[in-house]
Amino acid sequence: MVCIMWIHDIWVQLKELYKFRSLIQSLVIRELKARYRGSILGFLWSFLNPLLLISVYTLVFSIYFRFGMDHYVVFLFSGLLPWLWFSSSLQEASVSILAGGSLVKKVLFPAEVLPIVTVLSNLVNFLLGLPILILLSLLFGFKLHSVMLVLPLIMLIQLIFTLGLALMVSALCVHFRDIQHILANVLTLWFFVTPVIYRILDIPEKWRFTIVLNPVASLIAAYHDIIYYGRAPNYYELARVAIVGVVTYVVGHLIFEKLRGTFAEEI
Repeated sequence: MVCIMWIHDIWVQLKELYKFRSLIQSLVIRELKARYRGSILGFLWSFLNPLLLISVYTLVFSIYFRFGMDHYVVFLFSGLLPWLWFSSSLQEASVSILAGGSLVKKVLFPAEVLPIVTVLSNLVNFLLGLPILILLSLLFGFKLHSVMLVLPLIMLIQLIFTLGLALMVSALCVHFRDIQHILANVLTLWFFVTPVIYRILDIPEKWRFTIVLNPVASLIAAYHDIIYYGRAPNYYELARVAIVGVVTYVVGHLIFEKLRGTFAEEI
């Protein structure tokens, strides 16, 4: 019964956000343009940034710290790309309400749009990097499998989970601004305890239970399964993470709604 109520609440919230679809679209476009305003290459950095970053990680982890994996760059890229979407979304969302203070103070402006825009703009960057990842995998001899059709499902689960955390941290940071600094360190730790640059099998067996406590680990493992291993992900794990994502979204929304009325006076 509780799950049905939560799903109903999410559906109502999504319908409410649908009314602001034009505003969200305009702000996402503005965010993407502002991100590279003044640079010579402009929007091309959306493609160059992941390539440069993956080059650095590949140099370090396939030459200096070898994991002994064939075509490690594909494994690394398939985990790093969704991680960047997740971590960048949370970091930017944490200051989104504070940065958009002039908009929040307007009576009719829906404040929840600001953290949502940060998540969606980073999703666009993820989608721009995805063709590069697929092309790279093809160049290394990987084949496209029908299981690739599951990718949108994994992205949807990640989107819901990330939106919930983004709403939560954006609201809390208005009152507790130290959170944005703590978050940066938490994300660094989160990155290294998530199998982005290594396999789950590389984790000592006595510590593998931590994977169950880490929803992002299951998502990254699903990306690795589909893109690197060419096999179906663990659907049981995806279902579990989907439930965690829905709960996170509902809790994030409740926290945001509870604190919404105090934003204008705190900014």
